[in-house]
Amino acid sequence: VTHSIPACIGSMTINGKQLHNESPVSIFAVNKCYEIVQEGTFFDGSGFAALVREGYKVRSDVNITLEFRTTAVHGVLLGVSSAKVDAIGLEIVHGKVLFHVNNGAGRITTTYEPRGTNSLCDGKWHKLQANKSKHHISLIIDGNSVHTDNPYIQSTSADTNNPIYVGGYPADVKQNCLTSKSSFRGCLRNLVLTKGQHTELFDFSRAFDLRGVFPHSCPGAEQ
Repeated sequence: VTHSIPACIGSMTINGKQLHNESPVSIFAVNKCYEIVQEGTFFDGSGFAALVREGYKVRSDVNITLEFRTTAVHGVLLGVSSAKVDAIGLEIVHGKVLFHVNNGAGRITTTYEPRGTNSLCDGKWHKLQANKSKHHISLIIDGNSVHTDNPYIQSTSADTNNPIYVGGYPADVKQNCLTSKSSFRGCLRNLVLTKGQHTELFDFSRAFDLRGVFPHSCPGAEQ
């Protein structure tokens, strides 16, 4: 076994002696336990999850679906970039969800603005779908759809080759389609990227880099 157990452990004794895990000699990637948990992955607002070490190629089409729950009005949801300008990005800014795409000719953005300022940041689960089909982009949040006309109709492919960063990204990594540097605080689940007939559900516990991210459990309420 080469990975940690996704569970809570308490009241441990060795040879009749109680271990006090509140004051460990060393600690790594251990979070507090919650009495009420939900399915999902908890992001504590300090880091990110990095997926697909060899680089994810968005190209002409991609459909992204995920569910999120947060009380913060700012936070990076997902970014895939390249060394040049091609990139895609999903973020929450001032309580709005923004989906940015740059196919090489210039960044375009579609924005979902809820009726209430905090209606997407109310600590409840919300379903997001972001679709890029050549030069067309759209967002669907909780069944409500928005799209933006793209003036760069000749440019259709986002030639990305960097990892997928979820919930934030390292300070030394450039993201050409994100305006926020704020790491996401809250919970994410059911991240699926679809290209044509290929659908991939991403397990955050398999990320090659996890910082401030706790797979498999999400506190039942904001702690």
